[in-house]
Amino acid sequence: MWTYATCGMSNQSDATPVELHLFSISRCLEHVELLTAIAHYHLTGVYLDLGHTVNFGRPWMPGSKCDHGLISLPYLDGPSLEWAMIKERKTRFLWLVPITAKERSYKKQHGLEKLESLFEEKSLNYLDATRESVVP
Repeated sequence: MWTYATCGMSNQSDATPVELHLFSISRCLEHVELLTAIAHYHLTGVYLDLGHTVNFGRPWMPGSKCDHGLISLPYLDGPSLEWAMIKERKTRFLWLVPITAKERSYKKQHGLEKLESLFEEKSLNYLDATRESVVP
């Protein structure tokens, strides 16, 4: 498993700096490009945080139905990864989970907790780029 992460995603003026990480089964420069675009959006557009979604504008990987990302807690790494002091600033580290448009719509309608519960119930394989949506 490969891990990709942002570095310096937040402005100095952000009350709570945020960094994102993304897991992948393969080594892929497109993931670097994707995180760079999301960091740019965060810096110049909308402050991104827990529960927000982003539109990738393309499939996460070739053949993938996941073309959005959900900003989630770092469940796989545990709560010790979520917060760290970086240059005397408390920084939040969150997980970017690739999701489908249907899953994004479900989250908007039912909330983050319901979507994450559905992921758990359906045993979401977050590394499977060709997975089907957990939302029928």
